[in-house]
Amino acid sequence: AYDIGLHGVVYQVNKWDPKQFDWDKKLADADYVGPTCQYCHMRGGHHNVQRFGTVYTSMGMSMADRGAPIWKEKRDRWASVCDDCHSPRFAKENLQALDESAKDAGLKYRETFKVAEDLLKDGV
Repeated sequence: AYDIGLHGVVYQVNKWDPKQFDWDKKLADADYVGPTCQYCHMRGGHHNVQRFGTVYTSMGMSMADRGAPIWKEKRDRWASVCDDCHSPRFAKENLQALDESAKDAGLKYRETFKVAEDLLKDGV
């Protein structure tokens, strides 16, 4: 998703230009033209990349639907990263759009497995 998104495209186009991405700088001192995966997911030197993700695979969307406290914490932490370069409104609106996409993807995922299950039951 990163590689085909705006941030990933900016990175792919500029990654070899030392004026845009000076790899000799520490991440905390970086002033890159766009964020790298590490900028967002390893913020503050943390090596747990899921710390700044919005979904743990074990959580699923059901946790979001039930308003689990960890979900709100992760959402707020995620939006705080975007606030470095974008407005808080931008971050929250995009996070909401991502949530809706994740819900849609979950429905499609379940539909796909139901089709496969039915085919298996039919001996196909």
